Amino acid sequence: MHPPYVVIHKPRGETPLGAIERWKLERPDYAPLPASYAGRLDPMAEGKLLVLLGDECRKQKRYTKLDKEYVIEVVLDLATDTGDVLGLPAYAAVETQPGHDAIKRALRSVLGTHRVPYPAFSSKPVGGTPLFLHALQGTLDTITIPEHDETIYGAKLLGVEVVRTTGLEERITSALSIVPRSAEPSKALGADFRQDVIRAGWRALFSLTPERSFMVFKVRVRCASGTYMRTLASRLAKSFGTTGLTLSITRTKIGMYRKIGPFGFWVRSY
Repeated sequence: MHPPYVVIHKPRGETPLGAIERWKLERPDYAPLPASYAGRLDPMAEGKLLVLLGDECRKQKRYTKLDKEYVIEVVLDLATDTGDVLGLPAYAAVETQPGHDAIKRALRSVLGTHRVPYPAFSSKPVGGTPLFLHALQGTLDTITIPEHDETIYGAKLLGVEVVRTTGLEERITSALSIVPRSAEPSKALGADFRQDVIRAGWRALFSLTPERSFMVFKVRVRCASGTYMRTLASRLAKSFGTTGLTLSITRTKIGMYRKIGPFGFWVRSY
């Protein structure tokens, strides 16, 4: 008998389907079973991926609304059109260095439920076409980007570091170096995640950026399903009057957080 689901680690640079295929190669006894993931992770994100097996795949909707926990790194004064490093970059030309208290105030400001637009690079369909295809086709200005509710239960500052331009360039270049290549027809419009033009964009940006300090802060976020860490980074940066993006995203928990009585929380996590 096989379990109804497993939790696997999706590395950075791998797609969810690629992670499942790799796991099946490592566990050939599961190879014949249908498998589907509940709650996708972007290629530049890593962490826990809930994989449903066999008949449990039919119950996917039951699992997609599970709460999540992430640890993210936010870098200020940079932005991309995707909200992470796998996007076309822009430099804010300011040096923003908020203190710990200011960062904690910004984190408190995003708690609760907020109505926000879907990211342009997301799979939300508009007129039968996913938003990311509208973005790639240059038709975003012909549609209204829909909004949705994002709920954040908790956001805790874990640490702050200052990274020099050269060090930041090395980290971003290293992250981009592991983006998977794909010859799938569905990836043709995006030119294989646009990674060649994106790499060129980062090289051009850093060639013009002076040697300076960039602030990077790490945050643990507990949130409801459907909360995008890529846009959360931008919202946090906006509170400091600058731009920002997620330098890294790691999903650390998948599960339900429910209050039971006056004595605390029951946590079911995967």
